[in-house]
Amino acid sequence: MDPLVIAADIDEDQVLAAALALEPGLGPADQVLRLARAKAEAVAQRAPGSALILGCDSMLELDGEVLGKPTGPADAKRRIAQQSGREAVLHSGHWLFGPADGKAEQGRKGEGAASGTVVRFGQMTEPEIDAYVATGEPLRVAGAFTIDGLGGPFIEGIDGDHHGVVGLSLPVLRHLLERFGLTVFDLWRPGLL
Repeated sequence: MDPLVIAADIDEDQVLAAALALEPGLGPADQVLRLARAKAEAVAQRAPGSALILGCDSMLELDGEVLGKPTGPADAKRRIAQQSGREAVLHSGHWLFGPADGKAEQGRKGEGAASGTVVRFGQMTEPEIDAYVATGEPLRVAGAFTIDGLGGPFIEGIDGDHHGVVGLSLPVLRHLLERFGLTVFDLWRPGLL
């Protein structure tokens, strides 16, 4: 069965502000987990009880600062220039709700995990930064870059999970499925879920 992608209608800034108010020292991995869970919860309210619900979120950590999506073109240009020629860590949070069983809170059990991958950015010229930002792509993504899109040529390498940088860590998903007694093979065979 093919996955159905449903955008979660949440205010990410509000969710993160509330989490940080309760736990001011919340690290980047826990921040993306909170956001991934909020997204999964929002979708679970509208999904059939038999569905597996996976929420994901990513943030880039550079010099101890956690960066989500840029606020606009000027912010994207500033961030890309700051990242240029340097390393940062992309944190990707994943929250999986299993099928409703009537036993867990609201009928669903949830499990979460995060991955962290070191991203090495190439040195970019000002015209390259301007051209990349003009595409609009960096305005829609955490850290203002993609590895699987137009930003790919500017990524010199990574240390860690490539899938996590793309946005969905397949190894993390495999481990989360195991917590529900499922395998990735279950997602491959029509009719098993």
